[in-house]
Amino acid sequence: MEKLWCTVCVLIFAFGALVHFDTVFAGEAKGNLTVILPKPGQCPRRLNVVPSHKGCVCDEDCPADHKCCVFDCGAVCVPPAFTKPGVCPRRHWGVGVCAEFCSNDSDCPSDEKCCSNGCGHDCMAPYIVKKGRCPLPPATPMCAEYCYHDGQCPGEQKCCRTTCGHACSEPC
Repeated sequence: MEKLWCTVCVLIFAFGALVHFDTVFAGEAKGNLTVILPKPGQCPRRLNVVPSHKGCVCDEDCPADHKCCVFDCGAVCVPPAFTKPGVCPRRHWGVGVCAEFCSNDSDCPSDEKCCSNGCGHDCMAPYIVKKGRCPLPPATPMCAEYCYHDGQCPGEQKCCRTTCGHACSEPC
């Protein structure tokens, strides 16, 4: 049933976008083209606030900084979610708590990100990603996890895959 609602929402959104683009192209034909840019941020994964306005087609239809987002209930205006810098940690073996402690990075304090824990989502400190690429794994039997992210490696070194684990290496 949820899949059906998602399909209906996508069709409603697509129809709204088609109507919106038709209006823009009609304006272009008359010589008074107005470019409408989307507002900053992104739509939240889940609707966990009361919408400020129902029935929108684009961000311009929404008050202040709110965005026009499609959920099971249709297109509504909601506060945007912002993605914080950094990368979510790699999941370790097993699964985490099957609960949703956050929906977006904006739900998390300070620099923490909303990351999958293997079953639900939780706020976690992001991993540091350094510049450069990891070289091809050396053909050595290093089967240990000496690092989990670049921030654990000295200087410019990155946390790179080995034959069967991860270790700090100079980037290429």
